[in-house]
Amino acid sequence: MKKEKIRCAWAGNDEQMKTYHDTVWGVPKRDDRDIFEAIVLDTNQAGLSWKIILHKRDNFAKVYRDFNPKEVARFTEKDVERLMENPGIIRNRLKISSTIKNAQEFLKIQKEFGAFSKYIWSFVGGKTIYNAWTRTTGLPSTSSISDTMSFDLKKRGFKFVGSTICYAFMQGIGMVHDHEVTCFCHKKKKNRKE
Repeated sequence: MKKEKIRCAWAGNDEQMKTYHDTVWGVPKRDDRDIFEAIVLDTNQAGLSWKIILHKRDNFAKVYRDFNPKEVARFTEKDVERLMENPGIIRNRLKISSTIKNAQEFLKIQKEFGAFSKYIWSFVGGKTIYNAWTRTTGLPSTSSISDTMSFDLKKRGFKFVGSTICYAFMQGIGMVHDHEVTCFCHKKKKNRKE
């Protein structure tokens, strides 16, 4: 009988959540498309469970052109109306409009820094912050870095980027590694090259 891997408790028994936990959460992402995907999903997650968003991820990818910020930045009010009719995503007008606005601001930062990843990773000095939590329940939902990131993104025109969303985003793209010390992902961090 195959021994079940020990994971962070939040992954639960849902297969998509376990796969996300095992292969995405806490793994450093430097590709701008991957980072934009995380922004789109985290923007839409505000006030909802991550499981809901994860189960709609393929639909988000379809409607947001495989998370291509250049294409999303050109969306019009007509596109907003079209997306409001799509039950496969979160049909919230503010979140849809904010996703388009965030794509536009994302491109401005790309132009300014050469890559959005250079800008976003500068908040942690280009390196993942490794924590050693004994359990993920009760983890902080913000940090001084997510506060600073939130402030700067808002100043640049981004929407739905409060400190809590920024911290979840940092975990999702591996800027922060918050796997429990008993989790197999925490144990394999030493072998990872960034």
